[in-house]
Amino acid sequence: MKVNKQEKRDLYFGYYFSPLGPIEIVFSDEALYGLTFVNRLKDMALFSHPFLFEVQRQLMEYFSGQRKKFELPLIYEGTQFQLAVWSTLLGIPYGETVTYKDVALSLGRSRGFRAIGAANRANPISIIIPCHRVIGTDGCLVGYGGGIWRKRWLLAHEKKHLTFLSQIKKPV
Repeated sequence: MKVNKQEKRDLYFGYYFSPLGPIEIVFSDEALYGLTFVNRLKDMALFSHPFLFEVQRQLMEYFSGQRKKFELPLIYEGTQFQLAVWSTLLGIPYGETVTYKDVALSLGRSRGFRAIGAANRANPISIIIPCHRVIGTDGCLVGYGGGIWRKRWLLAHEKKHLTFLSQIKKPV
């Protein structure tokens, strides 16, 4: 997964219809800029584009339990702090969770829980930058822009497929 910064131009909108509702995909010819759960579709969406097809294919594999890691070029912008938080989130393994406190401590901000939550809310590329894998210190599911019910579903989905894969014995 490559992270770039470049001037925003020629951005397109498309959709993936997930088990959790429509996901808006914002992309250019070369990279993904946004992935967000939405309630309404925009009128001028593209339904045919090679990069859109690749994003949709990888999302389909994720939702079917076949993909654990995305391989898409990403472009996102934010403050230095937001970029640091999102980079940390990219390191959370599939099927695992960390707490807001864990993220804050890893960034040297022992009291920065709220700032971590604010950066999560500003995450432009949900699922791929896995902010759903961040939970409260007490283990509670808190703070997900797509709704707590989606966060619960995503975590259960990953746990189910991770458990299934760990039960398959590898040849020696």
